[in-house]
Formats: sequence, C-alpha cells, structure tokens
Amino acid sequence: MAKRSARYKTRELSTSENVHRLFPSSGGRTPRDDGARDRKYVKNVRAMSPAQQLLLNALEERSVTLALGPAGTGKTYLAIAKGVEALEQGRVSRMVLSRPAVEAGESLGFLPGDLEQKLAPYLRPLYDALTERLGTKRMKALLAEGVIEIAPVAYMRGRTLNDCFVVIDEAQNCTYTQIKMLLTRLGWRSTMVLTGDPDQTDLLPGLSGLADVAERLEKVPEIAVVRLADADIVRHPLVAGMLTVL
Repeated sequence: MAKRSARYKTRELSTSENVHRLFPSSGGRTPRDDGARDRKYVKNVRAMSPAQQLLLNALEERSVTLALGPAGTGKTYLAIAKGVEALEQGRVSRMVLSRPAVEAGESLGFLPGDLEQKLAPYLRPLYDALTERLGTKRMKALLAEGVIEIAPVAYMRGRTLNDCFVVIDEAQNCTYTQIKMLLTRLGWRSTMVLTGDPDQTDLLPGLSGLADVAERLEKVPEIAVVRLADADIVRHPLVAGMLTVL
C-alpha cells in the first residue's frame, strides 16, 4: 500500500510527551527529528488518549454518540474513520455526512456555480477526512454512486436514515431545534454521531443547542456523550497551549 499522509501515528504519544520533546526542560527549542513529525497512513486508526479510546468504543457500541471537545481532538476524523470501516465491512450500506453551512465570523458573499459548488467550501473538511481514509479516486466513485452522501443540515428534514452511518459535524453551529430534528432522523440499523465544540460556536450567543442537548442526553443510558479536553489534542502541541489562554 502506498504511503499516504494521515493524522495519527501508529504508536501512541501523549500531548505531554509531545510538549516535552518540543520544549526541553532547559527552556530552549531544539530542532525535532523529521521522522518524529511524519505521520504515516494506517488502515486501522488507533486512539492516542484514553478519551479517544472511549470515543472509539462508543462508536462501535452505541447507536447515538455525541463527541464534544476543542479543535484538534480528532472528533470528526475518528467518526469518519469508523464510518468508513463500517461501510467497508458491510455493517452499513451507506454514509451520510452533514454539517451546517455557517460562516466562521465572516461573510463570503455571493458564491458562483450550482448548489453543489456553493456548498463545497462549507463541506470541505468532510471531503478532506474522507480523502485520507479512502483516497481521492475511490471517494469520488462512492460519492457518484450515492454510497456516500454529503449534505447541509438544511437538507436533512423529513428524511429517515436507515442502514447508514451518519456524521453531523460542527454541531455547535446548530440550534436546539435543528439538533432535535437531526437526532430524530435516525432509522433502523444506523449509527449517528454528532461532533462539535460548544465553546466555539459561530452562532449568536444563546443560539447553539449542542451543550443543552448533550446535558439532556447524558441521562439516556443507551446514548454516549464523550467529552474530550486539551490533553486529547493531536495537532501541533502549541494548539493545546494556545487554547488554554485564548
């Protein structure tokens, strides 16, 4: 298998170890070995923290999972990786990926092209994660066949999603009513995952419904609510440091 870039190493490395290697106890910055920075593609994604392992377990065992945590904790990537795994093993017949078309603090104005082209910038993160797991050629083929569907939240009303793996990304940009609508799309033999960071919503204050929904659903034994923290961030070690002060 050709080597491809991925977001996870084949051996576990905690955030504290990453920080220690990047910033030695002497306080000075030393160049890192290029091999230590390289992340190779692995067929089976492995958790890099206990909380990520809890998330992976929930994705395998529960029909509904909410993954909450700051940027860089692998919420979306792990959800899509498990969705691709379920699809390839025949446990589901299709994948449905959705996220709200909400701009991050700026207005893009008029976007040219048809509906698919207009929505592409908002759905790009989902395409990126799929590309890493499937490769561009296979991803395009599955999209063309309808085996994988990527749609904005606004297009989910009225549907019943049977025999599929559903990922709702950036759920912090959904209102309480929207999340309730999405959760009730769940059909037979399906798995639904909602990912998001309640502290990083692009909606007006008080409009995001993710935190409220998560608090309510924690009381339902059959639903998993997994909360990731700064220690679970798998991006550059500085990301965790910045989030503690920003």
